[in-house]
Amino acid sequence: MNKLLNWLKQPAALAALAGVAAAAVVLSVAELIGAFFTARATPILALGSTFIDFTPLWMKNFAVETFGTNDKAALFVGMGLTIFLLACALGVVAYRRWALGVAGVLLMGVVIVASVVTRAGVQPLDAIPTVLGTVAGLVVLRLLVAPLWRLKAWPEAPADTGAEEPIRPAASRRRFFAAAGITVVGAGIAATGGRLLSAARSNIIQAREALQLPVPVKPAAAIPAGVQSPVAGVTPWLTPNGDFYRIDTALSVPEINADEWELRVHGLVEQEVRLSFQDLLDADLIESHVTLTCVSNPVGGNLAGNARWLGLPIREVLKRARPRAGADMVLSTSVDGFSASTPLEVLQDDRDAMLAIGMNGEPLPLEHGYPVRMVVPGLYGFVSATKWVVDLEVTRFADNKAYWTQRGWSERGPIKTMARVEVPRSFAKVPAGRVAIGGTAWAQTRGITKVEVQIDNNPWAEAVLSGEASLITWRQWSFDWDATPGPHYIKVRATDGTGEVQTDRRADPVPDGASGWQSVMVTVE
Repeated sequence: MNKLLNWLKQPAALAALAGVAAAAVVLSVAELIGAFFTARATPILALGSTFIDFTPLWMKNFAVETFGTNDKAALFVGMGLTIFLLACALGVVAYRRWALGVAGVLLMGVVIVASVVTRAGVQPLDAIPTVLGTVAGLVVLRLLVAPLWRLKAWPEAPADTGAEEPIRPAASRRRFFAAAGITVVGAGIAATGGRLLSAARSNIIQAREALQLPVPVKPAAAIPAGVQSPVAGVTPWLTPNGDFYRIDTALSVPEINADEWELRVHGLVEQEVRLSFQDLLDADLIESHVTLTCVSNPVGGNLAGNARWLGLPIREVLKRARPRAGADMVLSTSVDGFSASTPLEVLQDDRDAMLAIGMNGEPLPLEHGYPVRMVVPGLYGFVSATKWVVDLEVTRFADNKAYWTQRGWSERGPIKTMARVEVPRSFAKVPAGRVAIGGTAWAQTRGITKVEVQIDNNPWAEAVLSGEASLITWRQWSFDWDATPGPHYIKVRATDGTGEVQTDRRADPVPDGASGWQSVMVTVE
């Protein structure tokens, strides 16, 4: 503790704290003023999105595999630490050579402004919050560093001088800490005010809650009895909205006014089509249970979910646009700039690919694409499940590349046959005797006809399949095992409706999805 206190007496340490306080002012002022601009114009979101765009593929994969759906939280923590260290360094530089410190702050401001104005849907004027925040940060940095220059010029008086006058360096430090503390508190209030003001100015949540979904002309087929595995602990057959996995590139969930939303269908078409949200509400909508799967899902992973979707078949929209000969792909684009390449024929066949507006009987949750997203059975989400979709360009694979294709992933992403063990969990301890094993398998558009379980190196044994709702939903299974004491390995594999057995060849998610058999180790006591 004494070492820390002694370190805090050093002017360089105080300068580092001044840099942190100034950085807090930059971000908070930009947050407060940004409440009146596009949400994606705030520095943190713009920097984070730019970082994602330029992150190497191996680092993206590492983040998803390591942090799963918490990858964005991990990114924010990493950004916060980086900003803290840079602010400390700039504070020290400004203390030692003010001109260099100013240059460093201005350079950071330019980087942030560049990140802001290059975001999709952001206008040049949306850089104003960052510019004003940078100016405010420079002013605060100057005010905090100036006393430190005077402190450097004053020799510290001995503690036992008995002098009646207060020691000027000590008084200056107290003034510095008071000023820095007030600055940080003020920055916190400004940032909180900015968030509250943004929330107050946005009525998207209220509009979503007030939305009454239309009755579909083709309701979802009735769920047959017995679709849920009888094994306790197996994931629900129908995934609640709050539990549905979320993987996307949006650091901040876009808030779109449904009354202003518009979808443009253009490109290699005979007629450009524009649809409003009201057009969708007035259309002949269908409802369907569809299982979605993320391409980043590892073997045995949980990045899959099954929901009841309500929407307009995309094939009906394409009929109006009339794609030209030679077109083979639809490039869908989100309001935040994400894009996906979907084979044209997949959107025109009878699998009921749709522009979805409802999920499990309610309007789409904001984080799952409100007001409109794409749902395409049989394809991984990175080539089909565009959320907050605003643009469909009919084109060719040879002419355009989507967001992930540009980063090394495949152009097309048919979902691979996969089975997973959910009960018991890996490394679980179970009692000897009758042990229930259960899980889920999927092969969207092909269906699951068989699931087999292998204990250690014993022969494969067929599991009991639960009821099948359709070929585009997952299917659950169960297996009774006479467990003997000791460590054991449980493996599982599935066979799809074409008769193809799930491959045992291990493959990473890149470039077109993981493959292999899951193996779970348990200890029988």
